[in-house]
Amino acid sequence: MADKDTKYTLEIKDLQVKYKTMDGVVEAVNGIDLTIEKGKTLGLVGETGAGKTTTIKAVVGIHEYEKGEIRVDGKDVRPQPLACKKVCAYIPDNPDIYEYLTGIQYLNFIADIYQVPGKVREERIRREAEEFGIFPVLGDLVSTYSHGMRQKLVLIGALLHEPKLLILDEPFVGLDPEASLILKGKMHALCERGSAIFFSTHVLEVAEKLCNRIAVISAGKLVAEGATKELTGDKSLEDVFMEVTHHDEAD
Repeated sequence: MADKDTKYTLEIKDLQVKYKTMDGVVEAVNGIDLTIEKGKTLGLVGETGAGKTTTIKAVVGIHEYEKGEIRVDGKDVRPQPLACKKVCAYIPDNPDIYEYLTGIQYLNFIADIYQVPGKVREERIRREAEEFGIFPVLGDLVSTYSHGMRQKLVLIGALLHEPKLLILDEPFVGLDPEASLILKGKMHALCERGSAIFFSTHVLEVAEKLCNRIAVISAGKLVAEGATKELTGDKSLEDVFMEVTHHDEAD
C-alpha cells in the first residue's frame, strides 16, 4: 500500500541496471539514489551514454533492474506496476505514435487508458491543442504530421490525466521556441498543483532555470546531486558539470 504521508513522488534507491552484450555484461547504471518531492522538478544531466535514458526506462517499467528499489507516490513499481503507471506520464526522446490513427483518435485512446471522463477530456484536448497550435489538424492522420507536431501531440496526451509524476526524456528536442516556452509553462503549472517532474536534458541552461534539483550522472554513477542553487553556488551548471564529469582526466 502507498504511504499517504510520503513527501516524495519518486524515490530511487541503489538502482543497478545491467545489459548483456556480445562482449559480456555492461553495467549501465550503478547505485543511483534519487528522490523528488511533490511539487518539485529534478533534472538529470549527463553526457551521451551516461545512463540517463536507462534510469528513466527503469522508472517507467521498460527496463528490468538487477538491484534497488523504485517507488512512485509511495508504491513499489515491481509489485504494483499498474498503480504506479496510472499516476505517471512518460514521454520518450523519440515518441512513436500509431500512424494510422488521427490526432484526435490518438488522444482519445490515451484518455481511455487513463479513464479521463468524456467532458473533461474534451475540454482538456481543446485547451491543450489550441495552445500548442495543432487543434485544426487533429482530424488528420498522424502519418501526415511533422516531427514537431507529433511531439506536441504526445505532450498533450501526457497532460490529459494531470499526472502526479511527469517523466520526460530530452523533451525540448524537436520543439520550436514557442512550443518550448508553452511546455515550460505547463511543467511549472503541474508543479504548482503538487505534481513532480523528472526529466533528462543535454541543455544545461534549461535544467538550471527549470529545476529545483539537479542530478549529474556519468558512466552510470551519480557524481553530483543537490538543490540547484546549492550545487552551482557562484558557478554556472556548465562549470559544475565539467568539473564533476572530467575530474579523473584532470588527475
